[in-house]
Amino acid sequence: MMPAKPHRSPALLLAMLLMMLLVSASFWSLNLRWSDFLGPKALVDMLRFASSFFPPELAPAFLHKVFAATLETLAMSLLGTLLAALAGLALALPASGKQVFWRGPAMLLLNGLRSVPELVWAALLLILAGLGPMPGTLALALHTTGVLGRLFAESFENAPQDMAQALRLRGIGALPVLLFALLPQTLPQLLSYTLYRWENNIRVAAVLGVVGAGGLGQMLYYHLGLFQMHETCTVLIAMLALVALVDGLSYLARRRLGR
Repeated sequence: MMPAKPHRSPALLLAMLLMMLLVSASFWSLNLRWSDFLGPKALVDMLRFASSFFPPELAPAFLHKVFAATLETLAMSLLGTLLAALAGLALALPASGKQVFWRGPAMLLLNGLRSVPELVWAALLLILAGLGPMPGTLALALHTTGVLGRLFAESFENAPQDMAQALRLRGIGALPVLLFALLPQTLPQLLSYTLYRWENNIRVAAVLGVVGAGGLGQMLYYHLGLFQMHETCTVLIAMLALVALVDGLSYLARRRLGR
């Protein structure tokens, strides 16, 4: 007996066709000049510019500054992610509930928080807190709250509801239902989402220094603006090392959670 052919929905085929048309229209509308980008002169200029970064600056005094900025970037990402996880957990419960009175405002708040990029949040918070790591940390926390809150809410909605429903029928409040029914079932998934966002926030924290939010990003913006290429190379190496370290730690943690 021949196996049945997989059924292809007309809506799926139409969506794929529209996507291909959009991709084709994007190439046409952007007017990408690949010959200029990949031409011999452009390649020579790029190689000359890349070679100007080497060798990296290895003076002990400068390395000490880079190390301090690396720790500052790491602390910004950690604290911002932790604050976002706590706030996202608090907003995820009403966002995943059945009561429209609480669900609507909670979802609207989560959508608003994550729709504003971290750089915009940092630029706004600089007016209140001034230069330094504080506006960068709060910018990470605000944007990541919107992301994690939505992911946490979806995890609660997709979790088995038998235990939570039994507690609600007995008149148990929302907080005990969260602690004793929803969290034990979804905790590995919530931690995995949080670790993924921590990886992303490391990269974002390194960029937020462009608006004066401290850390490696601020050093990168300063030295690159002065065309101090050797110092810039050292900062870039520190960024790559920090991202690789956090990615490795997060990967190991997720593997242990998946066992």
